[in-house]
Order: sequence, then C-alpha cells, then structure tokens
Amino acid sequence: MAIAQLTTDRLAEKHRSTLDQALDTIRSRAYWSPYPEHPKAYGADGSLDAAAGLAAHQAVLNTRFELDQPGTDGWTGGETSPYGPSLGIEYPHADIDVLLPAMRAGTAAWRDAGAETRALVCLEILARISARTHEFAHAVMHTSGQAFMMAFQAGGPHAQDRGLEAVAYAYAEQTRTPAGPAGWSKPQGKRDPLELSKEFTPVGRGVALVIGCNTFPTWNGYPGLFASLATGNPVLVKPHPRAVLPLALTVRVAREVLAEAGFDPNLVALAVERPGEGIAKTLAVRPEVRIIDYTGSTEFGDWLEANARQAQVYTEKAGVNTVVVDSTDDYKGMLSNLAFSLSLYSGQMCTTPQNLLIPREGITTDQGPKSYDEVVGDLAAAVGGLLGDDARANGLLGALVNPDVKARLEAAAGLGEVALASREVVNPEYPDAVVRTPVIVKLDGSKPDAEAAYFSECFGPVSFAVSVDSTADALELLRRTVREKGAMTVGAYTVEEVCLEESAQLSLNLTGGVYVNQTAAFSDFHGSGGNPAANAALCDGAFVSNRFRVVEVRRQA
Repeated sequence: MAIAQLTTDRLAEKHRSTLDQALDTIRSRAYWSPYPEHPKAYGADGSLDAAAGLAAHQAVLNTRFELDQPGTDGWTGGETSPYGPSLGIEYPHADIDVLLPAMRAGTAAWRDAGAETRALVCLEILARISARTHEFAHAVMHTSGQAFMMAFQAGGPHAQDRGLEAVAYAYAEQTRTPAGPAGWSKPQGKRDPLELSKEFTPVGRGVALVIGCNTFPTWNGYPGLFASLATGNPVLVKPHPRAVLPLALTVRVAREVLAEAGFDPNLVALAVERPGEGIAKTLAVRPEVRIIDYTGSTEFGDWLEANARQAQVYTEKAGVNTVVVDSTDDYKGMLSNLAFSLSLYSGQMCTTPQNLLIPREGITTDQGPKSYDEVVGDLAAAVGGLLGDDARANGLLGALVNPDVKARLEAAAGLGEVALASREVVNPEYPDAVVRTPVIVKLDGSKPDAEAAYFSECFGPVSFAVSVDSTADALELLRRTVREKGAMTVGAYTVEEVCLEESAQLSLNLTGGVYVNQTAAFSDFHGSGGNPAANAALCDGAFVSNRFRVVEVRRQA
C-alpha cells in the first residue's frame, strides 16, 4: 500500500465543488464543463500547452511504455497512425492469471474509502488528464484518424466530461441510501421497542472490463471506466489493438493518482493483446470479470450479451441512423447542417446519419416546393462546397481509420445512382493518409434490391438518399429501421411520435451550429438503451446502479 500524498481533505479542497456542480448539472441538464475546449486555454497552472503536448507525445514514440503492473510476461505493440507513421510503442503484455488476482487485492480498501473519496480520486485522475489534453489529442489523432481539432475536443474535454458525468451519476446512486449507522425502532405496544442499528455499504461487483474502440478510445472508454471505478470496482482496460496509446496514457495517470492517494494502483490495469491474440473473448468470460463495457460491432456485442453470462454487460453497437426530411422553414440551414453532419470525421461516428428518407414528390420549404431530385442535388452541392477547399476538407474529414472503411466507400458507388461522388483529398503534412470525401447514393425505397443496401449499416462516409412514397411511408420505414436494426440517433425535419415509441434519441429541425451526431455531456443522453443499437445510455442512473450492490449490516442497538 502506498503512503498517501493526496489526503481526503486535500482532494475535497480541490474537487468537491466540481463534484457538486456536476451533481447539480445532471439534474438541470444545462450546459456546463470544467474542461476547456480551446487549445489556447492550456499552458497555465501546470497544464501542457501546444508545444509541450506535442513534445510529450513525441517522447513516448518508439519506446517501451512502462506501467510496473504485475504479471508482465512480454511486450507487444504495432500501432500505425491512419496518417501513415508507425508509433513504434511497445506495451506490457499481461499474464492474466497473475494480473487479475493482483487487481482484486486492493478492493477492500477501495470499498471502505466510501463513495465520496472514490469520486474525488476519480476527479483528480480526470484533472490530470485534462492538464495533458494536448498530449492526449495527438494520441487520439494518430490512433483514430480524427483531425487534430476534433481529436483535441472529442478525445479531450468532451471525453473528460463524459467521465465526470459517470462519476456524478455513480456518486448520486451510491448515496441514495444513507451509509449509516441508521437507527431503526419498531414499537411493540407495552413492550420495549425492537431496536437495531443498520449500516449500508455500496460494494462493487468485481473486476470491470473496458473493451476499447478504434474510433473514439477515450470518449467511448471513459464512461464505463469511471462509472466502474467510482462504484468500487477494479478496472481492466483492453484497448483496441489499433488505438492503445490514449487508454494506456489514461491507465498510467490513474495508477499514479491511486498510489498517491494511498490505494493499490493495480485497481486500474492495462491488457494489450499480441497480434491476432483476440484476448477480449477470453477476458469476457473469466469468472473474476463481473462488468463489461463495450463499443463496437453488433456481432461481437451480441456475442458478449449471449456468452458473458457472469457479467453485467453494457454495449454500444451498430445502428442505421436515419434522417426524415419532410419540410423545413430554413432550407439553406438544413442543407448546411446535414452537409456538416455527413462530413465530420468522414462519417466514422456511431451517430452519423446514413439514410436520408425523402418523399419522392418532394418537400415544402421556405424557398418553395423542392422535388426529391432537387433536395438530393442541393445537398450534394452543399457537401461539395463545404469540402471544396482541401485544407478545410482535411480539417473536417481526418483520415479513414482502416482499410475496411475505404472498401465500403468504394463499393457503395455501385449500389445505385451516385448523386455525389467521393474524391481523394491529399494531406500535405501526412501524404500517406487516406482521406476521402463522402459519397451520396440515390436509392428507390420501393425496390426490394435497394433495401439490402440501406437497411444495413455502412460505417464510414456513405449516405443513401432514399426516395419514399410519402412522409407516412418514411415514418413506417424509420420505425422498422429502429426496431430491427437500431439507431443511435434520428434526425427529422418533421416527426416525434415514432422515436418516442421506439426509444430513439431525436434531433428535430437542426439548422444551426448543433449537429445530429454531436451530444453534450450532463445534458444529452447518448443512446437510449431501448433499441438494438445499444443496451445502455451514456449516461443515466441505470448505467451505474447495477455496477454495485448495497450490503446491509444489522446490529442490536
């Protein structure tokens, strides 16, 4: 056990006000963030500015990433940036039979520390990550293919917001029941009352496994990591083999803070796989693993739900995100909003719209009636205009994260009439990066052969403009899509009832600077847990409440 350098009083002095504000905000659903979005906000109070963050990132390249965790039986790596360069980093490979018992050794002290101390330690971890946001941004950029500014914001403050949000929900759920001692007295008429003293202790379920994703390693990884840690569980992080560095940095920071606070650093550990090892399935069914958080393909998510029967499994899987276009009073704003949503990060977001359902007779707008062909043509022109300048295009698109995305993009052009062809964009700073603009393909929703295309997820910069007979038909197709395939998001320029019935998060009539594929921590729920795209929402009480159980001890008063 480490000697505590971070006392409970010191942690409370630094972070209690932040925790209180987070608790207030999850109730009010207002905008708030303690983590700056602008790169120029960093460099004071010990945080890394742009130059220091880049230097820190470069210093870790082509090195061994030491963690000093038990059970290391070798070294592994192999990450290559979607922008071209090899990262050259070797990570410790763990003997799970040694590491898992070591992770459980510190759980009693972590449990006994109580919900508040656990929350404050988590906030200290997040604060130190925030101070290194510039460094983390480069790590996210060169593992996910996001453009730097997106990697900075989504991989930095927005991910940190999601982690803090999970801590706030975890604290709220654990403190719903008083810790005690609570007096209990039951009158017995003329006899003396029955009296007991009761204590209630939140107890974690066991080792929590976070299975990281390639595209958003921190944004999708932090909710489960911090929800489990704050509720008393040790956390084993298994990164995606193409995106190890952001989560390895996270684990290193967490271990340092735990040790300084007097807890066993092995409460958080890293499990990196050797090429082709596929350790996620092995870890998922280990009896010690009692919680699993996963973001990725439907196939593996379904496998986890079916086979990891000993664990509480939280999955965010694939879906077919849909926009229903019926009418708008801001046609230009609608086109601009949709163009940005289709282009951001080359469509490699679980919330990017794929299917645009448009009545074949057209829509009503503030510019007069617009036919299906006009709407599709104008949208194609809006995307083309947005990405016409290569420098701007590189800043929005980033790079394709893997060859599978490129293959799907190229195949999509053969599925129907191409309204907007994809083009190659050269990145002068990273000439090996694969950068492509989106393709928009026109499909007739009444033809069965078209359904095979638009009714399957096509992850990447691919959108289908699906013509339908009427708005009513669009709503029925939307209902069937959400019910059978799931959807993380739905956008509409008309409708609400279907999404309430099918539990799909809806964005209505967006024409300004908020986009259907963006969500804000503390206010927006990411996923609903009510359709096949995900069995949980980020983040609500249900996301944290089953990560612990309340154990009661009764004593005679």
